[in-house]
Amino acid sequence: MPKAATVSKSAKRSARPKVPRVLPGVVSITRQVHFNSAHRLHNWSKSQQWNTDHYGLCTNPHWHGHNYVLEVTLRGRPDPETGYIMDLGALKKILHRAVVDKCDHHNLNDEVDFLRGIIPSTENLVIAFWNEIEPHIKAGRLHCVRLYETPRNFAEYHGPDAKD
Repeated sequence: MPKAATVSKSAKRSARPKVPRVLPGVVSITRQVHFNSAHRLHNWSKSQQWNTDHYGLCTNPHWHGHNYVLEVTLRGRPDPETGYIMDLGALKKILHRAVVDKCDHHNLNDEVDFLRGIIPSTENLVIAFWNEIEPHIKAGRLHCVRLYETPRNFAEYHGPDAKD
C-alpha cells in the first residue's frame, strides 16, 4: 500500500497568499481610558436655591469628584495593508493628549481651558470631548464618545450630524 504524502509545516506556510486578505466590511473599534476629576454642577445665572433644586448635592460649593471612564468608538473599513481601522495604541495617545492629560486630577470647572464657562454635566462633557478628539482622527471616522460618570450613569454623543 502506498504511503500517503505528507506536507511539511514549512510547505504549508509557503502556500500562504502573497498578499494578505483583509475582509470587506464596516467595523467599529472602541478604546477605553480612565481619569479622575472634580467638578461642580452650577448655573451661575441662577440662584443658589435654583441650583440646589436642580442639581442637589452636585452643586456643593466645595466640589465633588468622579472616576470617569471614557469610551471612544471609531467606524470604518479595515486598511488593506494593516487590517486596522486605526491602531488602538495610536488612538490611546490621541485620547490622552486631547482629554485625559488635561482633565485627570483637575477641577473641570476651573482648570480645563476647553471647559471654561460650560456646566460640566456628563452631557456637555461628551460634546466637548468630541470637539477635542475629532480633529485628530485621520483614519475611519469618530462614531461615538461615551462617558461614564458612575457605573450606572453615562452619556454618549454621536456627533453634530446625529439625528434627534
